[in-house]
Amino acid sequence: MGLFFPSVLLICSTFLTECMLQRVYLTGFMTSGKSTIGPILANVLGWNFYDLDSVIENRFQMSVVEIFEKHGEDYFRGIETEELNKLSVLNDVIISLGGGTLSSVRNLEIIKNSGLSVYLKINPETIYKRLKNKIDRPLIRDLVLNERPKDEFLERISNILEQREQYYNTAEIILETDNIKIGKTVDRLANKIRRLIDENP
Repeated sequence: MGLFFPSVLLICSTFLTECMLQRVYLTGFMTSGKSTIGPILANVLGWNFYDLDSVIENRFQMSVVEIFEKHGEDYFRGIETEELNKLSVLNDVIISLGGGTLSSVRNLEIIKNSGLSVYLKINPETIYKRLKNKIDRPLIRDLVLNERPKDEFLERISNILEQREQYYNTAEIILETDNIKIGKTVDRLANKIRRLIDENP
């Protein structure tokens, strides 16, 4: 069953064009390219770039993994919403979201009421290849440290992706990025955003 957020849809239907031209949010699963594509896209547009996870890490002088381990996921999600709310009032910015940011209804409301969201979509096999040796991702860290087999990784990834994709699919723009060069993805996004700006001076 699809998601339905009446307040989000009502508010955004009245001024989506205005808000989408000021802020672009990049969403997607871990390693989908948000933090890589974001700063390049911002540079092309002459905008500023913010990585939500990095903003949180700078605030606490701790990594996301450390925050998860010390305070738990619920605490992290609360801080994530606080920092997202601060970023949502800035103009001409590209904001890279954490992989689970959109899973919160409050976060989704903030994003829908303040900007345009872009889902960078990749398949589980690609995700596995990019994550299999990383220990800085709390939700799969145990699999890496315990050297679990590929099928366990894919099952974990698929389960998380299944839970989150309903939120990812609320994005105004969905781009499949498997086997597509970063430069091409950036060009496609920059062209879409510029076209919106030109159409709505």
